[in-house]
Amino acid sequence: MTEYGRGQGSDPWHPDDPLYGDGGWRGQQTHPGPQAPYDGQQQSHPQQQYADWGTGEQHAYDGQQYPQYDQQYAPQQSHQQPQHHQNPQPQYDQNGWPTGTHPQDPYAAVPADPYGQQSGTYGGQQADYYDGPDAYPPPEPPGRRAEPAPEPETDWDPGPDQGEHAFFAGGDDDGDDDGDDDDAGDRRGRGERRGRGGKEKKGRNGAACLVVVLVLGGGLAGIGYFGYQFYQDRFGSAPDFAGDGNGQQVSVEIPKGALGYKIGQVLKDAGVVKSVDAFVAAQQSNPQGKTIQDGVYTLEKQMSAASAVDLMLSPKSRNNLIIAEGKRNAAVYELIDARLEVEKGTTAEVAKEDWEKLGLPEWAQNHQNVKDPLEGFLFPSSYGVSKGQKPEDVLRRMVAQATERYEKLGVEQKAKSLGLESPWQLVTVASLVQAEGKTHDDFRRMAEVVYNRLKPTNTETNQLLQFDSTFNYLKGESNIHISESEINSNQDPYNTYTNKGLPPGPIGNPGQEALEAAVNPTDEGWIYFVATDGVDKTEFAKTHDEFLKLKDKFNGS
Repeated sequence: MTEYGRGQGSDPWHPDDPLYGDGGWRGQQTHPGPQAPYDGQQQSHPQQQYADWGTGEQHAYDGQQYPQYDQQYAPQQSHQQPQHHQNPQPQYDQNGWPTGTHPQDPYAAVPADPYGQQSGTYGGQQADYYDGPDAYPPPEPPGRRAEPAPEPETDWDPGPDQGEHAFFAGGDDDGDDDGDDDDAGDRRGRGERRGRGGKEKKGRNGAACLVVVLVLGGGLAGIGYFGYQFYQDRFGSAPDFAGDGNGQQVSVEIPKGALGYKIGQVLKDAGVVKSVDAFVAAQQSNPQGKTIQDGVYTLEKQMSAASAVDLMLSPKSRNNLIIAEGKRNAAVYELIDARLEVEKGTTAEVAKEDWEKLGLPEWAQNHQNVKDPLEGFLFPSSYGVSKGQKPEDVLRRMVAQATERYEKLGVEQKAKSLGLESPWQLVTVASLVQAEGKTHDDFRRMAEVVYNRLKPTNTETNQLLQFDSTFNYLKGESNIHISESEINSNQDPYNTYTNKGLPPGPIGNPGQEALEAAVNPTDEGWIYFVATDGVDKTEFAKTHDEFLKLKDKFNGS
């Protein structure tokens, strides 16, 4: 029999259906059959449409519209139909044969039934099948097998027969319909779910079990793995190599400002240590571990973390380019060429042609008679420089380092407070202090000498600095014995014996202490100085007579 609601075929309802007389199901239909109801005459019912009492919607089946009954609500109106109590329907046995007797009128009043005198729903002829928890669908009359309701469609398709295996349905493993005869209806329902008479294969039960085993096994493996990782992270030691390395050297560059984890990552990427955590632990356990600086280090691959820390703390591993305080740019260029293993003069040529592209601050540009615009901006420090880098990149890093230091020092504001025209002049003063001072203790007094000689009230030297260092700079020399005739005959702007005021620019790269002395000089009246031993001892004087005594002391040494 075609399933109800699918719209396939025209199999009519059984004449004994309790709802047969209701036009609300079939609409306008003629029902032929061997047992014609209502005195053997065909009854035609006008088409009725019923709103869904639960949702207010109408639904169509077999081209007609039928209501969706909500089991919690009874119809709000009664459709009167002619009553035929005088012709009760014959009774049929379970095989569909008439028994020759007529059933008792189901609508007759029963003394104990308070509702017995009420008319049935839909004209009082039929019992109200829609009042109660089992309202829908209505019960089948005796002798007729219940029509299975169509199964809802799902997204999961267990197989070509769209059936459910007995393993998951709770049935027998082999899918056989063994059981008592009184459970035939249930067997039929399962059989129809199983499909077109096909019998489940035992192999599918094994496949299902295999899937379950695989899923459970994978889950247990995943739990075990993550559990092990959790234990290792919390309680296990970090992976580490053993020994001092495998003999294969490698150069690593530690960037500026890098701390433990960043350093460890650089070493791990280079194959020096086995894990970052091992390096961090070794660095923390070493009392000097936090003193590891940026720069280039020569290490070995597959070193234990502890041995890597020890070697990085040793001067033997440092492979940095060290720029000493006061070193002139010409010497720095040569050092860069050697470190990059490029032709001599390469870096100097880059500095001469591309100095404007290397990041100089605006106040450090476009000054007259400057021999090297980068002078004073290759800040003395330690730089990680190795073969393969470009000269312009190295110079740019040095300029950036100097600019950062000058900004922290506040050279723009300090220059005005000291009576200077620009921070460029302040850097120039610091370079003179660095060049003329023999020790750091001399720097502040040397800075005062510069400022006192620049004053318009200076009658001792008449605003002439008279520094040998500026003359040596223009000559590219470092000679402390210079004749007066040679000095007085040279009119180069860097010659402070023949030109008043400061030279056009810095004469070297001052360090941090020389810069701090330039912005914070002493105020003791110093205006003369002499390196009395010619090496590392500088003495200061306030008058010309004191200066002459110091000069005699120098000549006697």
